[in-house]
Amino acid sequence: MNILIAGAAGFIGTNLTLALMKNPANHITITDTDTSYFTNETIIAANNVSCLALHTQTHNFENILENIDLVFHLVSTTNPSSSNNDIEAELNENITFSTRLLEASVKHHVSKIIFISSGGTVYGNVACPITENAPTNPITAYGIQKLTIEKICHLYHCMHGIDYSILRLANPYGPYQRPNGKLGALTTFTYKALHQETLHVYGDGSVVRDYIYIDDAIDAMLKIAFGSPQYHIYNIGSGTGTSLNDLIDHLRSVLDIRIDVNYEKKRSVDLPANYLDITRYETEFGTLVHTPIDDGIRRTADFLKAHS
Repeated sequence: MNILIAGAAGFIGTNLTLALMKNPANHITITDTDTSYFTNETIIAANNVSCLALHTQTHNFENILENIDLVFHLVSTTNPSSSNNDIEAELNENITFSTRLLEASVKHHVSKIIFISSGGTVYGNVACPITENAPTNPITAYGIQKLTIEKICHLYHCMHGIDYSILRLANPYGPYQRPNGKLGALTTFTYKALHQETLHVYGDGSVVRDYIYIDDAIDAMLKIAFGSPQYHIYNIGSGTGTSLNDLIDHLRSVLDIRIDVNYEKKRSVDLPANYLDITRYETEFGTLVHTPIDDGIRRTADFLKAHS
């Protein structure tokens, strides 16, 4: 199968590429705004992977989408915590890019689009665990652009018949996630703890999130991508919530080190609780593999130590 991963140089894209390239029948084109972002030696050396630049401004889709069967859309230019700082740019860049990607996919007869949405932001402040049928009232521009792209996928399905799946992903963590504090509390906290840095927590630490180890998330994504899903939208998470304070306790226990925490003013973009109901996925595809959080922390710490 000929597969395109748009926005492949990041955390999810790297892990997705590594999983897909294990099948020699897959011919994978990975794209990002600059090919220098692709630094994984295993991926670069793979015979069934090609690296290309995909510019979010010029939208050079013509050559890239030729003969592609399946597209994974991972592109996002910002993150939830900063997206409200420039709402116009957030919406323009991501929605325009996505629309043109879909338009070109129709032109080149792409069979299916997989859009990685955000289970942590599209719903807003609703009761947990959150089902796919819950109201969607995002409180960040990031969530709004994700939800809008979901609707655009549906529009192109209605207009042109292109198949699509929306994967509302919880909070993935693990190898190849950049521990820069912008995304991924678990990976960032693990990195800081290993380097004896103080952890900075917004609010009192009671905020609850749904953490899923990246291998588990990728496994679920591939089952949907290569299966025959009954629905267009699926939550992908652990199905359970963990507060930041509990997460820090797990880190202390697993890493067996002192961890200092500085509690700061709560941010308006932080929901009190967000964790997903994964019943729809599990009813159709079986149990969603859930790496216990202690094991996930241990694996993440081992990776960070090996790649420091």
